[in-house]
Amino acid sequence: MATYDRPWKSFEEQLELLSSRGMIIADHKRALCYLKNLGYYRLSAYWYPFRKFKVVQDPATKLLANLRQDDFYPNTHFSDAVELYLFDKKLKSLLFEALEYIEVAVRVDIAHLLGRRDTFAHHSINEFHGNFAGKIKGKTNSTNFAAWQDKYVSLLSRSKEDFVKHYQQKHGHDLPIWVAIETWDFGAMSQLYAMMKVQDQQTIATKYGVTDWKVFQSWLRSLNYLRNLVAHHSRIWNRNVIDQPKLPKRGNINWCDEFIGKVDLIARPFLLLAITTHIIKVIDPEITWPTDIQQHLDNFPEQLSDKKLDVSDMGIVANWKDWWFT
Repeated sequence: MATYDRPWKSFEEQLELLSSRGMIIADHKRALCYLKNLGYYRLSAYWYPFRKFKVVQDPATKLLANLRQDDFYPNTHFSDAVELYLFDKKLKSLLFEALEYIEVAVRVDIAHLLGRRDTFAHHSINEFHGNFAGKIKGKTNSTNFAAWQDKYVSLLSRSKEDFVKHYQQKHGHDLPIWVAIETWDFGAMSQLYAMMKVQDQQTIATKYGVTDWKVFQSWLRSLNYLRNLVAHHSRIWNRNVIDQPKLPKRGNINWCDEFIGKVDLIARPFLLLAITTHIIKVIDPEITWPTDIQQHLDNFPEQLSDKKLDVSDMGIVANWKDWWFT
């Protein structure tokens, strides 16, 4: 394993390094402020697209590949990276709001459906699909259901909500499912949904206009992945999506047809924004979030750099506004 050997640099030295690589620092004082408050490494994700490419040949495979260089394209300003950062920051703020709506709504869906059969359904493996809940998780000796129970206990023990203490003091340690859901995070919610019986999963999926429960299950899993990125302040706008959602068969959901078979688009974040919009419009048809997102995407920052970036790097399809609000 290689040893990290790059030396510590002061904020002034960091600016000098960027300047030596061709970045224009128009406002030295303001650039220093951003470095001090955000850090070189975080901002580097936003000036990375402005670094030059060099075509190199792999000596082993003889294949050609693009390799990022340290130098920047001409006229790249420090402000180009900052504006991208600010655009991404607002995007994450908007996503945080929408994902909270979805998390809360689907938790209620699960509790209302399962709670009708069993007040403490979240403790009964019999209320879930045997193959899903009973499957051994990864390389452990624990089932998916047992692992979920451990996670729930951990979330419950960390909860500082007064209602938890009140219920336990008045009614005992176990919380009914419609109370317990208030301690779940998005991950716990999506994992429990994935263990539900097929009919139960389909009932909830149908509510959101999705005819294939496997598709909706993957949507929740991918939105949990997105929620984790947002929560950890990670870059969103042009990220390659690792946990990619499934799509319904052609013709089931019209807007999804724009993405079917297009691997490059499925791997980009705009599809997750479209899924979020689809679900949130069911939760609240009057919500302004789709408009807020559309306006934000329309305000993608212009660059001073000769290297021009575009909102299409998010995986946006050409006619997205034709179906975004329908």
